Amino acid sequence: MSPTVEGPTHASAPVQAAYSYCEAVTGSQARNFAYGIRLLPTDKRQAMSALYAFSRRVDDIGDGTLAPEAKFVRLEETRALLGRILAEEVDEDDTDPVAVALAHAARRFPIPLGGLDELIDGVLMDVRGETYETWDDLRTYCRCVAGAIGRLSLGVFGTVNGSGLAAADAARAAEYADTLGLALQLTNILRDVREDAGNGRTYLPAEDLAKFGCSEGFHSDRAPAGSDFAGLVHHEVRRARALFADGYRLLPMLDRRSGACVAAMAGIYRRLLDRIEREPEAVLRGRVSLPPHEKAYVAVRGLSGLDARTVSRQATRRRG
Repeated sequence: MSPTVEGPTHASAPVQAAYSYCEAVTGSQARNFAYGIRLLPTDKRQAMSALYAFSRRVDDIGDGTLAPEAKFVRLEETRALLGRILAEEVDEDDTDPVAVALAHAARRFPIPLGGLDELIDGVLMDVRGETYETWDDLRTYCRCVAGAIGRLSLGVFGTVNGSGLAAADAARAAEYADTLGLALQLTNILRDVREDAGNGRTYLPAEDLAKFGCSEGFHSDRAPAGSDFAGLVHHEVRRARALFADGYRLLPMLDRRSGACVAAMAGIYRRLLDRIEREPEAVLRGRVSLPPHEKAYVAVRGLSGLDARTVSRQATRRRG
């Protein structure tokens, strides 16, 4: 594996307490994410929990009930905190446990913390109420709020040397992590289309909505009159599947437990996508989700390495 900055060094009591706080946040609030990170060794699990807790704070500001002006202030305060972490100005006895944990994780692993700046930029787009004309426009937003998380996570996971993949492919690990983040985010957007409409947000590209007669939006448990809602959903599902296929090329580049973490998280979202594809209008009636036993099955499948081996075989066939 690529080396970490400090390796799995012993953490002090204040740092361990900070990590425990972040893991509690992750366990209580991450419906799907937590299934993957449970498969990681302690140091990586702690670092991923710190990343999640900081990201969750940013998301909660954007999704909260504050007036937009107050959200702008809070987000810029959070950006300033990130600046302190980047400048190594957060001490172990700081009163903010998320800052303490993230600062320690950034010393332990080569995490590109600038990705959290991108996340804040993406949430600011939400606060401003931006909409997206084309997929290229929406992809820019998705790269901020999800692709950046993929690249941040890769800083924790590292890559495996000697995996048998071409060096040029291995150098694209960050690109694959980014693309997998886009796949997860587009799945989220499809799942939450009714909830987002209720919050005054529209993410799907305006040109796609117009093409399928859905420009009036999704404000009831029925598709807009005269629309081809199923056609719209299937169009976006195909786009998400292509992103998953590309992003899954990351799996053979990761060690077994990191690959299991990614395969579990991505596998849960792929199964969500399958459900949405089978019954498109279900997303208008409520949030589509998987039962816990199915999520656990996906996690075990990820730990087996089956998905990584499948992707590796496909890559070998393409090169042949």
